[in-house]
Amino acid sequence: MSQALTDNENTRLIVLISVVATIGGFLFGFDSGVINGTVDGLQQAFGSSKAGLGFEVASMLLGCAVGAFFAGRLADRWGRRSVLIISAVLFLLSAFGSGAATGSLVFVAARVLGGFAVGAASVMSPAYIAEVAPARYRGRLATVQQIAIISGLFAAFLSNYLLANAAGASTGTLWVGQPAWRWMFWMMTVPSLLFLLLLLTIPESPRYLVVKRRKDEALRVLTRLFGAAEARVKLAEIDASLSEDHHRPRLSDLVSKATGRIRPIVWVGVGLATFQQLVGINVVFYYGAVLWQAVGFSEADALLINVLSGALSIGACIVTVLLIDRVGRKPLLWLGSTGMALALALVVWAFSSGALVDGHLQLPAGMGTLALVAANAYVVFFNISWGPVMWVMLGEMFPNQIRGSALAVAGAAQWTANFLITVTFPILLAGIGLATTYGIYLVSAVISVFFVLKYVRETKGKELEQMEG
Repeated sequence: MSQALTDNENTRLIVLISVVATIGGFLFGFDSGVINGTVDGLQQAFGSSKAGLGFEVASMLLGCAVGAFFAGRLADRWGRRSVLIISAVLFLLSAFGSGAATGSLVFVAARVLGGFAVGAASVMSPAYIAEVAPARYRGRLATVQQIAIISGLFAAFLSNYLLANAAGASTGTLWVGQPAWRWMFWMMTVPSLLFLLLLLTIPESPRYLVVKRRKDEALRVLTRLFGAAEARVKLAEIDASLSEDHHRPRLSDLVSKATGRIRPIVWVGVGLATFQQLVGINVVFYYGAVLWQAVGFSEADALLINVLSGALSIGACIVTVLLIDRVGRKPLLWLGSTGMALALALVVWAFSSGALVDGHLQLPAGMGTLALVAANAYVVFFNISWGPVMWVMLGEMFPNQIRGSALAVAGAAQWTANFLITVTFPILLAGIGLATTYGIYLVSAVISVFFVLKYVRETKGKELEQMEG
């Protein structure tokens, strides 16, 4: 009975620690989604061109790629928790600076700073969770990261809607004489400060401590997480999983000594990270208001649709929490790719039926509803699969020795693809139209089906020490 009580207490502690780490995911989502409701304000304040607007929206993603790349390397040097603390500070600075920006250059600088934080949190939060959670429910805890991301998006969409509604429009004046779109950014300072304070209460990753040969500290953390008996076994397993010629992790570890080529598992990680963006999901998240206004909805209706999409996303992620440790990662990815391809095909069909009237796409009766339903089905399929599962797999699929370096490369690839998709959308929208643009995302979704079937290996139920590269 006492052992069962201890196990429950240990599980509760692991869950609480993981929840703290997922606040980074919440800020990742909020910072990514807040831009959605500020587009009109940015255009009015800075007089941006189409290309300039695309860069202002996507500028954060440049920082994300850099932040994701260096987070893995810095986490190998300073620790997972330390990098998350740095990201919390950067979230605070970016939230204030973005709202206070008086010109496009200052705004871009603040958003890039926030990008460093988002990039770091995007790879470190799931990695940290994977390194403290047992295999039997690691997938569920890591999936909470995606729920946090979507909750952050939902909170940003809801905040944007309420602030714009209170001011009459995103460009309307709100408190202390400042327009609503600036307050949309400033709202993020509250969760940023909470994240920073709570990070000071959680321990460092035990696997990082073993890599750094701080075994006594690692044993103390493992004892808190798993109990004294299991802690010693875990410590021996982690130590044995490191390469015989153990050294400080470095990028060259990604190259196989046997073949002289980059390890196949690294390419699979890069493929997962890249396809998650090539299907175009962040066009819906970043440009949702622009997208729905382009097919005839008002700004208020478009912002409300974003709230609906966010709520559906959270529901889909909850389903994933229930399924991921039962059915596995690969089946969910395959299901998501197939579902997204079908939904995108319907979106393309609906958009292709419209005609331009005064610069806006007018859809025939019923096609606007079809586009709305299909687009939200696409969002659901993404968030039941690629949204959470990609981050779960990146956090757990690499061997201990190369985890930080592989995350650096895969994370940078993910955010680079995100940047390319985001910055090109306004240009593609103006140049080739919505139907052809979404056709490109459809092709990527179809290809991702075959990528999953051929290259992705199941990681359900495996301890991190069993991962092979």
